[in-house]
Amino acid sequence: MTEFIQQDQVLATWSSLLTTETGNKADLSRWPTKSIQVSGNAGTGGSINVQGSNDGTTWATLDESPGDGLGTMAIGIKDILQNTRYVRPVVVSGDEATNFKVQILATM
Repeated sequence: MTEFIQQDQVLATWSSLLTTETGNKADLSRWPTKSIQVSGNAGTGGSINVQGSNDGTTWATLDESPGDGLGTMAIGIKDILQNTRYVRPVVVSGDEATNFKVQILATM
């Protein structure tokens, strides 16, 4: 779900992401500055990758400013360095209790 906060801000939200689920892609390329917030229940060892793609087919893990990978992110808030056409969260580990809410705030 994408919600327009203000003229120059948009908030993409993925709710109830369980172990091994992949969120739908969101086209946030118009808003180059992005931060991600992950909340919910990580369970035991729960983490997500934040992936980006310019074609919607080939995906790569995005980096946190100044270049640390976001591949093992659990609960928290981080910046996203790259401005790809599409972004999506992918739950890569966890257990039956893992249930993430992921929000990406994108601004101009």
